[in-house]
Amino acid sequence: MTRAPSAPLFALREVGVRFGAVQALDAVSLTIEAGERVALVGANGSGKSTLLRLLHGLVPHASGSFASLAPVRAQAMLFQRPHMVRASALSNVALALWLRGARWRDARRWALAALERVGLAPVAARNARTLSGGQQQRLALARAWALSPAVLLLDEPTASLDPTAKRDVETLISEVADGRTVVFASHNLGQVKRLATRVIYLEHGRVLADLPVYDFFHGALPKEALLFVKGELA
Repeated sequence: MTRAPSAPLFALREVGVRFGAVQALDAVSLTIEAGERVALVGANGSGKSTLLRLLHGLVPHASGSFASLAPVRAQAMLFQRPHMVRASALSNVALALWLRGARWRDARRWALAALERVGLAPVAARNARTLSGGQQQRLALARAWALSPAVLLLDEPTASLDPTAKRDVETLISEVADGRTVVFASHNLGQVKRLATRVIYLEHGRVLADLPVYDFFHGALPKEALLFVKGELA
Protein backbone atom coordinates (compact mmCIF):
# COMPACT_ATOMS: atom_id res chain seq x y z
CA MET A 1 0.00 0.00 0.00
CA THR A 2 1.33 3.43 -0.95
CA ARG A 3 1.57 5.76 2.02
CA ALA A 4 -0.10 9.13 1.55
CA PRO A 5 2.32 12.06 1.83
CA SER A 6 2.07 13.97 5.11
CA ALA A 7 0.86 17.54 5.12
CA PRO A 8 3.51 20.26 5.54
CA LEU A 9 4.07 21.69 8.99
CA PHE A 10 3.46 25.23 7.67
CA ALA A 11 1.73 26.15 4.43
CA LEU A 12 1.45 29.72 3.12
CA ARG A 13 -0.31 30.67 -0.09
CA GLU A 14 -0.23 34.24 -1.39
CA VAL A 15 0.03 35.50 2.21
CA GLY A 16 0.12 39.23 2.83
CA VAL A 17 0.83 41.04 6.11
CA ARG A 18 0.38 44.78 6.53
CA PHE A 19 1.32 47.19 9.30
CA GLY A 20 -0.66 50.29 8.42
CA ALA A 21 0.66 51.52 5.08
CA VAL A 22 3.61 49.11 5.15
CA GLN A 23 3.33 45.84 3.21
CA ALA A 24 5.56 43.64 5.40
CA LEU A 25 4.85 40.40 3.49
CA ASP A 26 3.58 40.40 -0.08
CA ALA A 27 2.05 37.31 -1.75
CA VAL A 28 4.33 34.86 0.06
CA SER A 29 3.80 31.22 -0.92
CA LEU A 30 5.88 28.45 0.66
CA THR A 31 5.69 25.27 2.68
CA ILE A 32 7.93 24.02 5.48
CA GLU A 33 8.17 20.33 6.24
CA ALA A 34 8.84 18.76 9.63
CA GLY A 35 12.56 18.39 10.30
CA GLU A 36 13.74 21.09 7.90
CA ARG A 37 16.30 23.72 8.85
CA VAL A 38 15.29 26.84 6.97
CA ALA A 39 17.32 30.06 6.92
CA LEU A 40 15.60 33.36 6.14
CA VAL A 41 18.00 35.89 4.61
CA GLY A 42 17.67 39.37 3.16
CA ALA A 43 18.34 42.99 4.00
CA ASN A 44 16.84 44.73 7.01
CA GLY A 45 13.15 45.28 6.43
CA SER A 46 12.85 42.43 3.95
CA GLY A 47 10.21 40.61 6.04
CA LYS A 48 12.26 37.97 7.87
CA SER A 49 11.08 38.86 11.38
CA THR A 50 7.51 39.29 10.23
CA LEU A 51 7.50 35.84 8.66
CA LEU A 52 8.82 34.30 11.88
CA ARG A 53 6.17 36.10 13.90
CA LEU A 54 3.47 34.94 11.51
CA LEU A 55 4.58 31.32 11.90
CA HIS A 56 4.47 31.76 15.69
CA GLY A 57 0.99 33.28 15.65
CA LEU A 58 2.12 36.72 16.81
CA VAL A 59 0.85 38.65 13.78
CA PRO A 60 -2.23 38.02 11.63
CA HIS A 61 -2.21 37.77 7.85
CA ALA A 62 -4.35 40.21 5.91
CA SER A 63 -4.64 38.17 2.74
CA GLY A 64 -4.01 34.69 1.37
CA SER A 65 -4.14 31.51 3.43
CA PHE A 66 -1.95 30.25 6.25
CA ALA A 67 -2.15 26.77 7.79
CA SER A 68 -0.06 25.32 10.60
CA LEU A 69 0.10 21.82 12.01
CA ALA A 70 2.38 23.08 14.80
CA PRO A 71 0.34 24.65 17.62
CA VAL A 72 2.02 27.53 19.43
CA ARG A 73 2.51 25.32 22.50
CA ALA A 74 4.69 23.06 20.35
CA GLN A 75 6.89 25.99 19.30
CA ALA A 76 9.56 28.12 20.94
CA MET A 77 10.70 31.46 19.57
CA LEU A 78 13.98 33.16 20.41
CA PHE A 79 14.31 36.86 19.75
CA GLN A 80 17.46 38.81 18.98
CA ARG A 81 17.24 40.29 22.49
CA PRO A 82 15.45 37.71 24.64
CA HIS A 83 13.20 38.94 27.42
CA MET A 84 14.40 38.05 30.89
CA VAL A 85 12.23 38.19 33.99
CA ARG A 86 13.82 40.07 36.90
CA ALA A 87 14.68 36.85 38.70
CA SER A 88 17.39 34.20 38.79
CA ALA A 89 18.48 32.32 35.70
CA LEU A 90 16.99 29.18 37.24
CA SER A 91 13.64 30.87 37.85
CA ASN A 92 13.53 32.19 34.27
CA VAL A 93 13.53 28.62 33.00
CA ALA A 94 11.41 27.16 35.80
CA LEU A 95 8.70 29.79 35.31
CA ALA A 96 8.24 28.74 31.67
CA LEU A 97 7.79 25.12 32.77
CA TRP A 98 5.43 26.11 35.60
CA LEU A 99 3.28 28.08 33.16
CA ARG A 100 3.05 24.90 31.08
CA GLY A 101 1.58 23.07 34.08
CA ALA A 102 4.60 21.58 35.86
CA ARG A 103 4.73 21.60 39.65
CA TRP A 104 7.18 24.22 40.89
CA ARG A 105 9.46 21.63 42.51
CA ASP A 106 9.64 19.65 39.28
CA ALA A 107 10.02 22.82 37.23
CA ARG A 108 13.09 23.86 39.24
CA ARG A 109 14.65 20.41 38.87
CA TRP A 110 14.08 20.33 35.11
CA ALA A 111 15.27 23.93 34.81
CA LEU A 112 18.57 23.06 36.47
CA ALA A 113 19.04 20.19 34.02
CA ALA A 114 18.45 22.64 31.15
CA LEU A 115 20.99 25.09 32.57
CA GLU A 116 23.52 22.28 32.87
CA ARG A 117 22.84 21.43 29.21
CA VAL A 118 23.94 24.92 28.12
CA GLY A 119 26.74 25.34 30.67
CA LEU A 120 24.97 27.86 32.89
CA ALA A 121 24.53 25.82 36.08
CA PRO A 122 27.25 27.89 37.85
CA VAL A 123 25.16 31.08 37.39
CA ALA A 124 21.77 29.52 38.19
CA ALA A 125 21.25 31.83 41.18
CA ARG A 126 22.29 35.04 39.42
CA ASN A 127 19.76 37.61 38.26
CA ALA A 128 19.20 36.80 34.60
CA ARG A 129 19.29 40.47 33.63
CA THR A 130 22.88 40.80 34.87
CA LEU A 131 24.16 38.07 32.55
CA SER A 132 26.14 38.90 29.41
CA GLY A 133 24.45 38.92 26.01
CA GLY A 134 25.90 35.51 25.15
CA GLN A 135 24.79 34.07 28.49
CA GLN A 136 21.28 35.45 28.01
CA GLN A 137 21.02 33.81 24.60
CA ARG A 138 22.22 30.52 26.09
CA LEU A 139 19.64 30.96 28.86
CA ALA A 140 16.94 31.56 26.25
CA LEU A 141 18.01 28.35 24.50
CA ALA A 142 17.87 26.47 27.81
CA ARG A 143 14.36 27.80 28.36
CA ALA A 144 13.33 26.70 24.87
CA TRP A 145 14.96 23.26 25.18
CA ALA A 146 13.27 22.65 28.54
CA LEU A 147 9.88 23.01 26.87
CA SER A 148 10.72 20.25 24.35
CA PRO A 149 9.33 22.17 21.35
CA ALA A 150 8.85 20.53 17.98
CA VAL A 151 9.64 23.83 16.23
CA LEU A 152 12.32 26.41 16.96
CA LEU A 153 11.95 29.91 15.51
CA LEU A 154 15.07 32.07 15.87
CA ASP A 155 15.28 35.76 15.01
CA GLU A 156 18.93 36.77 14.53
CA PRO A 157 19.97 34.84 17.65
CA THR A 158 23.67 35.78 17.44
CA ALA A 159 23.50 39.22 15.82
CA SER A 160 24.69 41.29 18.81
CA LEU A 161 27.25 38.84 20.21
CA ASP A 162 31.03 38.81 20.06
CA PRO A 163 32.71 36.09 17.94
CA THR A 164 33.31 33.70 20.84
CA ALA A 165 29.74 33.99 22.12
CA LYS A 166 28.45 33.56 18.56
CA ARG A 167 30.31 30.27 18.20
CA ASP A 168 29.06 29.04 21.56
CA VAL A 169 25.43 29.92 20.84
CA GLU A 170 25.62 28.52 17.31
CA THR A 171 26.93 25.20 18.65
CA LEU A 172 24.10 25.08 21.17
CA ILE A 173 21.54 25.86 18.48
CA SER A 174 22.82 22.94 16.44
CA GLU A 175 22.60 20.62 19.47
CA VAL A 176 19.22 21.85 20.73
CA ALA A 177 17.77 21.79 17.21
CA ASP A 178 18.65 18.15 16.61
CA GLY A 179 15.53 16.39 15.32
CA ARG A 180 13.43 19.55 15.43
CA THR A 181 12.13 21.88 12.73
CA VAL A 182 14.15 25.10 12.73
CA VAL A 183 13.41 28.37 10.97
CA PHE A 184 15.91 31.16 11.63
CA ALA A 185 16.68 34.63 10.34
CA SER A 186 20.34 35.53 9.89
CA HIS A 187 22.65 38.00 8.18
CA ASN A 188 25.60 35.69 8.83
CA LEU A 189 26.02 33.69 5.64
CA GLY A 190 28.63 31.43 7.20
CA GLN A 191 26.11 30.56 9.88
CA VAL A 192 23.51 29.87 7.20
CA LYS A 193 25.89 27.43 5.51
CA ARG A 194 26.59 25.67 8.80
CA LEU A 195 23.06 25.41 10.18
CA ALA A 196 20.58 25.41 7.28
CA THR A 197 19.49 22.85 4.75
CA ARG A 198 17.40 25.37 2.80
CA VAL A 199 17.58 29.13 2.22
CA ILE A 200 14.74 31.57 1.55
CA TYR A 201 15.74 35.01 0.29
CA LEU A 202 13.25 37.83 0.90
CA GLU A 203 13.19 41.36 -0.44
CA HIS A 204 10.49 43.95 0.28
CA GLY A 205 8.28 41.23 1.73
CA ARG A 206 8.48 38.93 -1.29
CA VAL A 207 10.23 35.57 -1.69
CA LEU A 208 12.74 35.90 -4.55
CA ALA A 209 14.63 32.64 -3.99
CA ASP A 210 13.88 29.39 -2.17
CA LEU A 211 16.63 26.81 -2.65
CA PRO A 212 18.61 24.04 -0.95
CA VAL A 213 21.57 25.60 0.82
CA TYR A 214 24.17 24.29 -1.67
CA ASP A 215 22.21 25.59 -4.67
CA PHE A 216 21.73 28.98 -3.02
CA PHE A 217 25.48 29.50 -2.67
CA HIS A 218 26.63 27.76 -5.85
CA GLY A 219 23.76 28.00 -8.32
CA ALA A 220 22.00 30.69 -10.31
CA LEU A 221 20.24 33.39 -8.28
CA PRO A 222 18.08 36.42 -9.01
CA LYS A 223 20.21 39.58 -9.31
CA GLU A 224 19.12 40.96 -5.93
CA ALA A 225 19.94 37.73 -4.08
CA LEU A 226 23.30 37.47 -5.84
CA LEU A 227 24.23 41.00 -4.76
CA PHE A 228 23.27 40.11 -1.19
CA VAL A 229 25.44 36.99 -1.20
CA LYS A 230 28.35 39.06 -2.57
CA GLY A 231 27.87 41.60 0.22
CA GLU A 232 26.95 44.35 -2.20
CA LEU A 233 23.39 44.76 -0.91
CA ALA A 234 23.11 46.22 2.59
